[in-house]
Amino acid sequence: MHPSDVEREIHDLVNEWEAGRSDFVIRRKCAHKLERFRNLWRTQAELFDARSVAALKGVAQAIDLERVKPEDVLRATFGFPEFRPGQREIVGAILEGRDCIGIMPTGAGKSLTYQIPARVLPGTTLVISPLIALMKDQVDAVEEVGIRATFLNSSIEPAERRARIERLRKGELELVYAAPEGLEASVGSVLEGVPLSLIAVDEAHCISQWGHDFRPAYRNLRNLRERLGRGRTIPILALTATATREVMSDIASELDMRDPAMFRGSFFRRNLRLTGVKKGEANQSGKTRKTRDAILQLIAARPRESGIVYCLSRKSVEQTAEYLKSHGVRALAYHAGLESDVRSRVQDTWKRDDADVIVATVAFGMGIDKSNIRYVIHRDMPRSIEGYYQEIGRAGRDGLPSDCVLFYSWADVMSYDRFSNDGPAEVAERHRRRVREMMDFAEGRGCRHRALVRYFGESIENCGDACDVCRGQNVVDSLPAFKKKSVRASGMAQNELRPSELLPDDVEGARFLALKQLRRRLADERSLPAYVVFSDAVLTEMARQRPQTEEALMRISGVGPKKLERYGETFLALLRDFS
Repeated sequence: MHPSDVEREIHDLVNEWEAGRSDFVIRRKCAHKLERFRNLWRTQAELFDARSVAALKGVAQAIDLERVKPEDVLRATFGFPEFRPGQREIVGAILEGRDCIGIMPTGAGKSLTYQIPARVLPGTTLVISPLIALMKDQVDAVEEVGIRATFLNSSIEPAERRARIERLRKGELELVYAAPEGLEASVGSVLEGVPLSLIAVDEAHCISQWGHDFRPAYRNLRNLRERLGRGRTIPILALTATATREVMSDIASELDMRDPAMFRGSFFRRNLRLTGVKKGEANQSGKTRKTRDAILQLIAARPRESGIVYCLSRKSVEQTAEYLKSHGVRALAYHAGLESDVRSRVQDTWKRDDADVIVATVAFGMGIDKSNIRYVIHRDMPRSIEGYYQEIGRAGRDGLPSDCVLFYSWADVMSYDRFSNDGPAEVAERHRRRVREMMDFAEGRGCRHRALVRYFGESIENCGDACDVCRGQNVVDSLPAFKKKSVRASGMAQNELRPSELLPDDVEGARFLALKQLRRRLADERSLPAYVVFSDAVLTEMARQRPQTEEALMRISGVGPKKLERYGETFLALLRDFS
């Protein structure tokens, strides 16, 4: 390269900055070009004269002085008026260049803690995500709010892969998702040429041998910062919904984190209504109800609402799904024994609300961001309190009331003990201890929320009304006497919807259903899950407030400029015409 070429490119950079300094995309392009000039200057300083260096310093200082505030991104990109607890602290640590461990419950907005820095910082944010099958959904969701993102994995055709790599190297992308296994292979070498501003490790508990979802590939992330940093110190953010102090220490050690800031959010989620039911035990009326019949009735009472039923074995998954389907429930089975394409098809069908219930083993659920799951039912007791918390956490991510019903028995404990006997003695003993902790929790007579958060080192008062113990009644006991014919005749196989229980007013409820139908149509047109367009919580507020103008619609939390531009007029037209 000749000095005159450098001078001309610097002149173009200055003009581009002056013309578009208020535009997110232009700012990032300029920051990327500035980084390229820095690297060139380090190796070929003779190409730069004093005037060129001064021009570059001027752009660099302007970018630093005019750095976008996180609060501005929160409002302008995501449409949220304020941060949730813990989000601002984590974002602040990252923007200061610190490593950080964030322990936040599902639904607390973990993804915003790396999406906002991705928009504020120059360079690209790498997100390490455990499940390839979910990466497209993650990218679709952030692109809906205007963030430029992609993913790199083995499912991409070569030509498309080359195009994505080119966009990365040009600095056009704010987020890139990759699996830990991919970083061990070709994806890692591709990213060595990309200026990264942050490495976010999602589901970070998978790195710990003490965690309930240990994945060996996560162990190989230890030297990732040095490998991808090219001499720069890139902050690392580790995120998970559950982690004991033992696991947190392991995460910091295995990721080679340097004096990480640590934030533990509250594990108490009031919108989750917890219930425990001992299998085979008579209810308050002295009657015994079969577990599968109780599950059917719980689902029948929630027609067309999205839910998960967890089972201990693949056989139980298949049998439960078939039983539900035979009674008109749109249910699908999911377990690791199914072919990969079948699992993907089942997952996609459920995410798009073409099925209401997914019956699954614990192989299902990690990374699922479906916000409108209204119930999680455990047909069998989970293996640990950590696993239980992760699984119930998939309900009510939008903050609306959701039910979590646990069926348990000592037979579940014995089944887990048999599984544990196949492994090393130390591991088997640890599993046996955790199973019994879970059984103690299930049989506990105190506030369930209080006992649950105590396991993670948090202390709260009794929930008052968000668990069966504090309410004095569980949802199963409140069900009417079981009659198979009445369940079949309840209309579950028809296109029946019920309004949100938060909208007791009939007009508001009908408005909510009309909004859901419109959302579904728009989502189908764009081949997206419905909840990616707007969450149930946003639709509930639309139905309540009935905004008539763009300004009023923008005041609803979760409606940002990009979604207003794409969907605003369509939703406003329905709200204006609704009678």
